Amino acid sequence: MTQKVISYQEIKSAGSCQWDGLSLGEVMLRFDPFDLPTPKALTMRIFQGGGETNVACGLAHTFGLRAGVLTALVDDEIGKNIRNQLRAAGVHTGKIIWFNTKNDGSRFSTDQKGTLMNGINFTYNGKGVIPSNTCYYRAHTPIRELRPGDYDWNQIFGKEGVRVFNTGGIYTLISPTSAELALEAVQAANRHGTFVAADLNYRSKVQPDKNIARQINQSIAPYLGFLVGNDSDIHDALGYETKVAKKAGFEEWLDAYKGTVRAVAKDFPNLSLIGTQWRGATNADLISWAAVLYDVAADTFYQAPIRKDIPIADRTGGGDSFTSGVLAALLKGHNLETAVQWGAAHGILVQETPGDTTMIEENILLAEVKRAQAGGGVKAVR
Repeated sequence: MTQKVISYQEIKSAGSCQWDGLSLGEVMLRFDPFDLPTPKALTMRIFQGGGETNVACGLAHTFGLRAGVLTALVDDEIGKNIRNQLRAAGVHTGKIIWFNTKNDGSRFSTDQKGTLMNGINFTYNGKGVIPSNTCYYRAHTPIRELRPGDYDWNQIFGKEGVRVFNTGGIYTLISPTSAELALEAVQAANRHGTFVAADLNYRSKVQPDKNIARQINQSIAPYLGFLVGNDSDIHDALGYETKVAKKAGFEEWLDAYKGTVRAVAKDFPNLSLIGTQWRGATNADLISWAAVLYDVAADTFYQAPIRKDIPIADRTGGGDSFTSGVLAALLKGHNLETAVQWGAAHGILVQETPGDTTMIEENILLAEVKRAQAGGGVKAVR
């Protein structure tokens, strides 16, 4: 029997649930070498961040929603730093699974020499014609060890209640058991009436074999209500090709992308929404930015204004912030036209500040939506 998948029109009321949003995924400590490439850096600043958990940060901090993370950390100084940053963003951290360092032989235990370690990355933002570059240390992270049964989904989705659940293509490809846990989670979420979103977010440094990535993502896609993915992600993670020139402008790209998402929706009729941000990069510092959201049942596309030649500070997290912007609008009862505007604005704003998440207030996002729709400039606030 085919499982019913919850659509965006069926998101539960706030009063019926303890959580507006929960995110299952990896979270890492990010080292940022400022304006020097990592091999030359002597000073760095640090942020927490993760492709899936960034969504929870946006929901909690920018939009004031009740959001939490489902992840695993080693109980050491780095793990506590990540936890404290999540707390500062307003994210609930009580569902983090901690691995102690007593090496006591229990299920969630490791040693003090890094046999399991919290994930870290070094991300240089790039400059001009020098591209951004990320170096990962994630092969022995505790989140890789999680497996089906580690979370009580009946408690989380049933007794507590969750309006929106999200995971993503980074977490699902980290290890065989992470894919199994994600599949268990999305199935349980739908059984309990929770709307499920996932960003394909394909990363070759996580899983270089696209055939494996496609097999895993195709097993999870039938349980999604909202699929986030640009043309390259949909190709790399699901196998659908968008025939468009690499340097195509937004309108040309959108015409081709429409055909792709309609094909995806035909093969996965469980999907009620498909969307993504679009980035046209002039160089590492200057981009054009837009977003599109597809209502499958109505066969209708919604798009945000194209923001042309926007100087940015940090390209990380644009897709995650797009996702949280769209979900926040839906959770607050807005229509799809508003949702795509919120997603686009949140996605560009995260790139205007350092770090994986925007850490802005909702009023700033609303001002950016208004500015973009009016085609205006930026005025000083005095």
